[in-house]
Amino acid sequence: MAAPTAWTRAALPLCLLGILDGEPKSYGYALLSRLGDAGLDGVKAATLYPALARLEEEGAVEVEWGAGDGGPGRKYYRITDEGRARLRRDQAAWGDFSRTVASLLPAEGDEHEQDTCA
Repeated sequence: MAAPTAWTRAALPLCLLGILDGEPKSYGYALLSRLGDAGLDGVKAATLYPALARLEEEGAVEVEWGAGDGGPGRKYYRITDEGRARLRRDQAAWGDFSRTVASLLPAEGDEHEQDTCA
């Protein structure tokens, strides 16, 4: 089951920083492919590129133009030291948040009996 769009959009900057932390640099289509491989295949370019632009404006990534594979140039994204610091902070915050949400939900597979009026 795909995650709701709002959840994906909220987690996208963290996911992008996580991907870029493990690679020297990457470009938009490759990032979309990595997100899709991880199960976030609903992310569209119209969502990806504004998220990358915000990360650049915030100093979390830097951009450079490079030659494309037999085509036009590509915009390559690389995580900065500030981006790595943000990744660590946001990763810890995400862990805390997801544990809190999980603590409020019934365990998977739990069936709750509903009261019925007879």
